[in-house]
Amino acid sequence: MESLKFSWRSRAKSFVYAFAGLRWFFKHEHNARIHGVAAILVIIISFVLKISRLEFMAVLLAIALVLVAEMINSAIEKMLDHLSPVIHPAVKIIKDLAAAAVLVAAIVAVVIGLIIFIPKIL
Repeated sequence: MESLKFSWRSRAKSFVYAFAGLRWFFKHEHNARIHGVAAILVIIISFVLKISRLEFMAVLLAIALVLVAEMINSAIEKMLDHLSPVIHPAVKIIKDLAAAAVLVAAIVAVVIGLIIFIPKIL
């Protein structure tokens, strides 16, 4: 397979496609909007409680972890719905595993939030 030459134009297009994916994600995925609102609230609380830079980095990483997990879950669901419109036991397992990844990410994000915010509130 022949490798393609590097092109700034194609690199710029990849950003356009990525931002289109973000727009689609927040426009069409209900959970994305829930995660987005939660992220904004957590960021506001972070400033109100004046958490440290390191704590803020942990908060941002937790937010990113949840959003990325949700995006991957959404991509897997859309792909499987396209490839297998008929319900199949293997497809159910794959979708359940992807959803479980989001759940684990969300639980870890909540734990990180509790570790950082509870001492500040108390």
